[in-house]
Formats: sequence, structure tokens, C-alpha cells
Amino acid sequence: MKVGDLVLHKQKLSSEAGLVVDIIQKKVWRTEIQGKKLDWSKVDPEPHAVVLWSHNDGTVNIPFTELVVLNA
Repeated sequence: MKVGDLVLHKQKLSSEAGLVVDIIQKKVWRTEIQGKKLDWSKVDPEPHAVVLWSHNDGTVNIPFTELVVLNA
């Protein structure tokens, strides 16, 4: 995934494509895998796409694992 790609959310939260405007690194705590007790020292940052959708007022940061690239 790279800046300029068109993407869809895997969970079909929106039927329209978003535009990747930046790539960042952030930590994510997944309670279904890691449990309810947070321990950020056990989590490494992972790549996120900063995505712009027409129905949002601004951008949204979404992990790569939750997106599908349309124009790969």
C-alpha cells in the first residue's frame, strides 16, 4: 500500500473507495486477541493508512490489515 492508492475497508463500513494520503506507524491493542488489560510495552507499532473519504470531515487512520487496495 502506498500514498495515492484507492482502498476499501474490509468490513464494508463504506461502499465507496477512500484515498490514501499518508502512511504512519501506530500501536493497536486488539482486545479479542490480547485481552482487556492493556500493556503497550508488548505491542509494536504497525503501518496505518491515513485515508480520506468523501463522507468524513477529515482523514481516518486505519491499519493496513483492515484495508483492501483497489488499484494494486
